[in-house]
Amino acid sequence: MRVALYPGSFDPVTNGHLDVLTRALGVFDQVVVAVLENPRKKALFPVETRVVVLETAIRDASIDHATVVSFDGLTVDAARDHDARWIVRGLRAISDFEVEGQLAHNNRVLAPDIDTVFFMTSSEFGYVSSSLVKEIASFGGDVSTMVPPAAVTAIRTLARSPERPR
Repeated sequence: MRVALYPGSFDPVTNGHLDVLTRALGVFDQVVVAVLENPRKKALFPVETRVVVLETAIRDASIDHATVVSFDGLTVDAARDHDARWIVRGLRAISDFEVEGQLAHNNRVLAPDIDTVFFMTSSEFGYVSSSLVKEIASFGGDVSTMVPPAAVTAIRTLARSPERPR
């Protein structure tokens, strides 16, 4: 069975993420979507919320053969933990390739048996990033065309929260 790991912060998950996941499932039998819990990075949502939002978005989109887990530490270790021989990464622009290429080379040094596979995001999602979504949402902008409904709900819930990050 061809198992791939699709790691990321998914803070929040975007329609571009789901596009990459769907296309990866055209190549792999199973994709483990791995939500990074990085205490050094300020996240909009806690990892538990990101996992639930992703699971809901995947279910709502009727995407089969994808599971969601959280992890911390090295991506290659998470890949090994889930018997994945490939790491899936999405690219929006050539500038993404510089960073992603460096990560892929480092992962290859750490784990020569695990390859990184890149998928170009469909052109309609090429402008969408989690950072952009967070910025637009922080000013009350409509991000409903950029993220799945589960993420819209989570963002709106957070906006109404008294502990909302600024």
